[in-house]
Amino acid sequence: MKRDKAELVSVPDLSGESSGETGRVVAMEKRLLTRMLAACGRPPITLVLWDGQELTPAGGTPVGRVLIRDRAMLYRLVLNPDLEFGEGYGNGRIDVDGDLPDVLVAIYRALSGAGSGKLKDRLMERLYRPRRNTLDQSRHNIHHHYDIGNEFYRLWLDRQMVYTCAYFPTEDTTLEDAQTAKLDYVCRKLRLEPGETVVEAGCGWGALALHMARHYGVNVRAYNISNEQLAYARDRAQAEGLADRVEFVEGDYREISGGYDAFVSVGMLEHVGVANYQQLGDTINRCLKREGRGLIHSIGRDRPGLMNAWIEKRIFPGACPPSLGEMMSIFEPARFSVVDVENLRLHYARTLDHWYARYRDVEDRVAEMFDEVFVRTWRLYLAGSIAAFINGDLQLFQVVFNRSGSNRVPWTRDYLYREQ
Repeated sequence: MKRDKAELVSVPDLSGESSGETGRVVAMEKRLLTRMLAACGRPPITLVLWDGQELTPAGGTPVGRVLIRDRAMLYRLVLNPDLEFGEGYGNGRIDVDGDLPDVLVAIYRALSGAGSGKLKDRLMERLYRPRRNTLDQSRHNIHHHYDIGNEFYRLWLDRQMVYTCAYFPTEDTTLEDAQTAKLDYVCRKLRLEPGETVVEAGCGWGALALHMARHYGVNVRAYNISNEQLAYARDRAQAEGLADRVEFVEGDYREISGGYDAFVSVGMLEHVGVANYQQLGDTINRCLKREGRGLIHSIGRDRPGLMNAWIEKRIFPGACPPSLGEMMSIFEPARFSVVDVENLRLHYARTLDHWYARYRDVEDRVAEMFDEVFVRTWRLYLAGSIAAFINGDLQLFQVVFNRSGSNRVPWTRDYLYREQ
């Protein structure tokens, strides 16, 4: 999918320094840049100083140019790149000339080849622990991201307002059809039957709950703590004549009550926090019937790690994508059996490609709603997410489970792919 280019801002001149001082300072700064590029694995990008001087690693054709607009920004970037690249891009002190996702992919790939460094990892763990996800703090964290206005999300999501990874059965599937295909894919994995009861933890704008009720004849209770999303979902249920079969509840996953044939959570686990996984497992264990089954769909990682410091600060406070090993602390204490695991990483990269293109098309309207810093912040968030999934820094796991000893499992996986 073709993407627009981010424009390079004008470069100011240095002032207030003698030529000798300028020469010494620039030489030192170029040494810093050289070391920074080496530490990053020498990605094929050109770094541009505020006075127009450039530095490009030897070998290969640069995929883009990163402009550092002032000296203070350079030092902040060298000291804490995980946080300060996003901060600088958001406020315009860093800019990119070229296709933003492609530039970020190049940086991510170079970083992967360079290795993360154990000392740096330990330092980041001390400095940037995710905000806690207590009951009260979870509400604050969710409101920060999801309650910034339905009209904002309506500008660039699909018609059903699905804000999770889509499923693309073919190369040319549209985003609208891919999101519907994802909803149905989840339902098939859960093997829903008419008359069953389903509980959904973290229901977004309600698309999955409504799809399950309409197409599979189940009764759904869906929990959410986002006021904006709940209002939208309830209005849609009323308008579509499904309010008697889908109940949208303002509540956290810890507040789920009742007994159900199936549990489902799509895009919530990232906000739970690893420390609370056993509590989530206890909740599922308490509410799931003897022959019940469940599905958890979550962004994840190949190994445990923290969310990028800038993303945690500006976009998703309290978020932490888990590894599969960490996810097992949901299932093992409650004696659940994992019966199917699928990784849809490249489907999420394609989903984000669609979102990014749509977002770029409406940035003028986003600026009217918020401001230019917000526009740039979300542009970088979407572009960086594309890069993370393309490079494999992030994964997308769908895990299906049931109670230990339950033999209500399909003999093959054909049921997932045959025509419904």
